[in-house]
Amino acid sequence: MDFALSEEQEMFRGYLRKYLDDAGQTKVAREFIKGEMHALKNSLAGLAELGCTGINISERYGGLGLGALDLVPVFEEIGRALLPGVYLETMALVVPLLEKYGSEEQKEKYLSEIASGSKNVTLAWAEPRKSYNPDEIACFAREEEGALVIDGMKSLVPDGELADTYLLLVRTSEGTGGDGLSLVLIDGTDDIEMRTQKCVDETKHLAEMTFREVKVSKRQLLGSINHGWSILQEGLLYLNAALSSIMVGGMEKIVEMSTEYAKIREQFGQPIGRFQAIKHRIVDMKLELETARSLSYYANWSLESEEKDRKAAIFSARAFTTEAYIRVASHNIQIHGGIGFTEEMDCQLYLKRARYFENYLGSTSHYNEQIALAMGW
Repeated sequence: MDFALSEEQEMFRGYLRKYLDDAGQTKVAREFIKGEMHALKNSLAGLAELGCTGINISERYGGLGLGALDLVPVFEEIGRALLPGVYLETMALVVPLLEKYGSEEQKEKYLSEIASGSKNVTLAWAEPRKSYNPDEIACFAREEEGALVIDGMKSLVPDGELADTYLLLVRTSEGTGGDGLSLVLIDGTDDIEMRTQKCVDETKHLAEMTFREVKVSKRQLLGSINHGWSILQEGLLYLNAALSSIMVGGMEKIVEMSTEYAKIREQFGQPIGRFQAIKHRIVDMKLELETARSLSYYANWSLESEEKDRKAAIFSARAFTTEAYIRVASHNIQIHGGIGFTEEMDCQLYLKRARYFENYLGSTSHYNEQIALAMGW
């Protein structure tokens, strides 16, 4: 069993790293925090030119027709650079679901534009002061003369202001345990009220969206009506496998930062990297990284190969990598000493990103429960 990246995938990673290094790596995220979007738009346009927005889209819609494993280099490099945006939600959630459940009209409308880099989509799931439990979904869509009329609110929408389209989880009939929920694709419109929300990770912009009698065609339903929950759960397999890759990319950059700093920072007349306490901590960080990388590669490989244990593999990668990312980012700040938590250093940016992912679309405890369920415990 060989689930490592191929020579071609590693070569592609090299191109991406050089491109993002030239773009300034975390400089793009720092410009984004200041509200300057120019660097981000240029970076995203460059990634589209490199073919990153068409990797897992069918050739008939302008893509390359490749799989989840081919996205791994892109996600890892985006994680290294802390690149803002909704590439994750677009490519690792919406595209696989559109490919499998989208109507021909939806595929032609959305996949071609996503492949060209001119459209991106984010997920609108959570609601104010509620959890990700399906029974708490109250945003309602009623049928009226061939259309859906939506009323309700969504919150914590990842980078809502950057997205062109939203994949909305709505209730279309009464039910429990996910029954009666549907997924609807809604293009950005003035009828949707949007408010920016604060986020611990300033490189991510969350949004609260309010729908008041917003009317969309029933042709915007993704999959069958009232069956959206099961479709979303399938999409979360793709998203969590990709998310583990993003976190591995961030961890890799952190280990590099720590190692380089331990070589140049001197204390008592010698580099701090010569002290056993620092050496051991960096070795522990490296072990965390390589374990997370192996779990991530296997998760993506098992997803693409449709292995029987893919659910357990993906949720294991998500849960372990989330906690490992936080530990490694925290160690990095400790190694950097007093300057580690200052805004001038990148250390704090990675820790904030790790904390953001800690509860992104579910807590670590939730995903540990999913591992147990997937293994039949």
